[in-house]
Amino acid sequence: MMTLITFIPETRTFHLSNERLSYLFMIEEGGLLSHLYFGKKVKRYHNHMTYPRIDRGFSGNIPSINERGYSKDTLPQEFSGGHSGDYRTPSLMVKGVTGSYSVDLRYKSHRMEVGKPVLEGLPASFATVDEAETLIITLEDSLLNLEVELFYTIFKNQDIIARSSRLINCGNQNLIVEKVASLQIDFVAKDFDVISLPGAYANERHMERETIGYGIKTYSSKRGTSSHHMNPFLVLADKKTDEFTGDSYGFHLVYSGNHSFEVEKDHISQVRLVAGINDYGFEWHLGAGESFQAPEVLMTYSENGLNGMSQNFHHIIRDNVVRSKHRNKERPILVNNWEATYFDFNEEKLHPIVDEAKKMGIEMFVLDDGWFGHRNDDQSSLGDWQVWEDKFPNGLKHFADYVHKQGLKFGLWFEPEMISKDSNLYRSHPDYLMQIPGREPSPSRSQFVLDMGRKDVQDAIFTQLKLLLDEGYIDYIKWDMNRHLSDIHSLALIPNRQGEAGHRYVLGVYALLEKITSTYPDILFEGCSGGGGRFDLGWAYYMPQSWASDNTDALARLTIQYGTSLAYPISMMTSHVSAVPNHQTGRVTTLEARAHVAMSGVLGYELDLTKMSDSDKVDVIEQIASYKKIRPLVQYGDFYRLKSPKAGNETAWIFVSENQKEALLFTAHVLAHAQPYLSKTLLIGLNPDWDYRLEELPTGQLLGHSVGYFDSIYATQPMKNGSILSGDELMQMGIYNPIVRQDMATQLYYFKAID
Repeated sequence: MMTLITFIPETRTFHLSNERLSYLFMIEEGGLLSHLYFGKKVKRYHNHMTYPRIDRGFSGNIPSINERGYSKDTLPQEFSGGHSGDYRTPSLMVKGVTGSYSVDLRYKSHRMEVGKPVLEGLPASFATVDEAETLIITLEDSLLNLEVELFYTIFKNQDIIARSSRLINCGNQNLIVEKVASLQIDFVAKDFDVISLPGAYANERHMERETIGYGIKTYSSKRGTSSHHMNPFLVLADKKTDEFTGDSYGFHLVYSGNHSFEVEKDHISQVRLVAGINDYGFEWHLGAGESFQAPEVLMTYSENGLNGMSQNFHHIIRDNVVRSKHRNKERPILVNNWEATYFDFNEEKLHPIVDEAKKMGIEMFVLDDGWFGHRNDDQSSLGDWQVWEDKFPNGLKHFADYVHKQGLKFGLWFEPEMISKDSNLYRSHPDYLMQIPGREPSPSRSQFVLDMGRKDVQDAIFTQLKLLLDEGYIDYIKWDMNRHLSDIHSLALIPNRQGEAGHRYVLGVYALLEKITSTYPDILFEGCSGGGGRFDLGWAYYMPQSWASDNTDALARLTIQYGTSLAYPISMMTSHVSAVPNHQTGRVTTLEARAHVAMSGVLGYELDLTKMSDSDKVDVIEQIASYKKIRPLVQYGDFYRLKSPKAGNETAWIFVSENQKEALLFTAHVLAHAQPYLSKTLLIGLNPDWDYRLEELPTGQLLGHSVGYFDSIYATQPMKNGSILSGDELMQMGIYNPIVRQDMATQLYYFKAID
């Protein structure tokens, strides 16, 4: 029987630990929960870290205790209420019947469970009774008749602790929740940097590292979704921590709406992190006997640098967050018609693309926007999910049957949360829009937002989708969302409950996804929101992969994919080869470079295959054959970042199989120079005692070429296929990077252990 959680009554201390990490806190004097430690495993704790009593001027004391050295204002706490003597960022703000916002939380009880409870209405990590244990602490504010349950789940074989909070109104008066966090953690004597993933549309998830200064800095989204602009993820890292060594603490919010990570350095240099739903515009009425469940935060610690922290998340996401039956299956190589045709297509025009896809070894054809309603541009038809007969006179199934006969799977694009005013759904139900009475709703991309918090709206969309999905010819769905929320107001809610509309929207979308993914478990779902605008763990629970960015430019994708890997596994990240000049940047890069970058994710193609030259088609055939060979390694191997695209002219990363018998090294050299410096790349994750052979991987213009055109490209040749090197050579000495007379030059090196 597992014993991952222990409670020591004599010291009133809780100790959560597995083979690698520990988390400790205690019930302090007066029933406050005091944080003690989170980090590398402590085998036995002897109660020596009780917080010192020091009189801090103007830090108030606790009634009935009245010890000047003991204050909520300095004590490292597990969960704090506002307006009750702790002047730092609170976890909870509740307005009671007196009008006060004061929340005074004290320990009431605790219980332990095997496994992990389900969070009602929310996606979350999951575990069997043999995989995890859960501690549930109940705090109470006796004046408000409010209980707060704090959930702590520790996994047996994952370096992860899952945390969340749940409010219960035990009284007979209505309470108004102004803020409720999922997690709070206080650090003492830690000098951290904070690493976040900011970005923008077509420029998502760039790693940003900065010093934590005094005061409060908030990393958040107010856009109704997790957004392109600030991912719901944060790292606190020691100053000397790099990709390979040093302590790092990662925090991942499992939520797809407005979020907030508040980092505060207080007057005595202690650091507090509070994470959860953004309180901007949020207000929840908690009636007598009602409860409110906050979303979950996954937290991890690694002493092995940022790569170690990332791998902890990669493993838990693949094994215990992604629920789909496809979670550990190899993902199909697809071609999407969007950049090939945009809205200008019909069945006849699509057949040649399908035919070429079959010849090249592509495994799925995805039909993007424009197949429904009467949609020839982005001005109409969202909300009318019926096949447009002008484009498919024999029905969509007729075309899907053609795709299937060519040996390909068939995928279809949807945008179910949106509506066009030029649609039958709008004409029948204008009230389905999110809109403020008396004010014209704001368009974005000529579309409007459905009020997904309403059950009747969810049912209307589900009924339409069900008619299509029940026909059984759809193998894959790309679920898009091409705008953020505005006019956040629900006609189904009374005026004083409009602060609930944003969160109810998210809950409604989750309810619809729960119904659809449960009813059609064989369909592979891919998330998209104008590219990477909703790339989060709430979405991953339902959709095992997501479109990383609408920006398919190979150079831009270096930074996007590098940053995304900090928080998410490669199996989640779809990456496509597109045409040049690139449709987003206008940049021209080689087919080789575009393929190498795309092969570092879930590979696909987003261009007109019929317009490629014969030589390019041969290269694509080789790329696809090569990717099929390395696909398990790329999608499910251990991923290490080696060189950051932000740090200089080179980027590098590597995939290593769990048994260390295979490795795939990717390198990129952005700008060529007439007088270049020599550089090396050191590998990681190999067995130092084994020999490895550099194997041929014929992805078009790749290793082993030595004549003709390639002599003009390479000033120095890359290593030859068949070269044998030991693991310790590759990791300690590395390899020279080739000198290339070409911008955006990339290489793939496939190493295999010699038996």
